Amino acid sequence: MKSRRMAHIAAAAFILCGSLFTANIALAQQPTAAAVSMAREVLETKTSFVMFEPLVPGVIETAKNVFLQQSPNLQKDLNETAATLRTQLVPRTSELKDEIAKLYAARFTEAELKEILTFFKSPSGKKLLLEEPRFVEASLGRAQQWANTLSEEVMVKFRAEMKKKGHNL
Repeated sequence: MKSRRMAHIAAAAFILCGSLFTANIALAQQPTAAAVSMAREVLETKTSFVMFEPLVPGVIETAKNVFLQQSPNLQKDLNETAATLRTQLVPRTSELKDEIAKLYAARFTEAELKEILTFFKSPSGKKLLLEEPRFVEASLGRAQQWANTLSEEVMVKFRAEMKKKGHNL
């Protein structure tokens, strides 16, 4: 189950990365180093990079599982190799962080990035960053409740309409 989740995370991240790199190619002008640095600080302040932490381990785990299915007797060696690769490759996540920071820096001016960073470092910005995950979780819960209620309503309406047409659902 965990390896399946990691595989899904890795696949989603690869799709996202492909979109990010494609979007970066389409940029009209390259951002300055100062803008990229500030964008990276904004993203770090927002803890936006946390979602990418499982990427390298997930890719390695997925590859290990492919080889493990082919050669189950190599589990010990594959586990050791996976551990070595994690140590070697996790630092490369920085490359992805740089690419994402470039995307932000290309869409905001240095002045805007400075304003954004100032906000997130302010008491209100810090509170927003602290509370936002709770809002997202509560929002998803409310959305699920709302969808369940709507689903029941839709089922009743379907039955009523189909009954008018002579069908008893």
